[in-house]
Amino acid sequence: MNTTRRTDRRIIRTKKAIRNAFAELLSEKNINQIAIKDIADKADINRKTFYNYYSGIHQIVDEIENEIVCTFEATLKDINVNEDMRNPYIIFSKLTTIINSDLDFYGYLVKTDSNSNLISKIIVSLKEKIKESILNQIETDEVKINLIADFIISGMLAVYQNWFNSNRSIAIEKISDDVSVLVFHGINGLLKL
Repeated sequence: MNTTRRTDRRIIRTKKAIRNAFAELLSEKNINQIAIKDIADKADINRKTFYNYYSGIHQIVDEIENEIVCTFEATLKDINVNEDMRNPYIIFSKLTTIINSDLDFYGYLVKTDSNSNLISKIIVSLKEKIKESILNQIETDEVKINLIADFIISGMLAVYQNWFNSNRSIAIEKISDDVSVLVFHGINGLLKL
């Protein structure tokens, strides 16, 4: 059993190294320019080890996309819009916990070109989950819900991209707190006007 646990940790560590290497490379160049050799070199593994876990780059993309969407979907599922609007930081503290769980990976991911297919797919999925979550709890029309989802996702992505590209002198928890106020109370709420 101890050997299995050690093996499992090695597998997790190797897959994490591959994912982080891929995300880092994606932050530097287009997905079509990334070779398996690039990922293996950056992850400090050989190509055979890569192929033990993935059949190719698109399998990594699918796994990352599914994992991120599932993680955020689980967080959104627990959101009670009517309740959490009174204390919106509850929502964003959960998002901060997700980001803190693998800060390097999410840092590389948000540094990627926002036009990349992976980021676009994740944004579309997250928008749909936000729309679904809000529509299940509040009656509003489709136009308004699309506007809300676009505003929230685009604004959050911009704020977190700026934070990851800065010297990070402000704690991510403070950023999340301010974003939560902006999302639910607007500029006046943040400036306390």
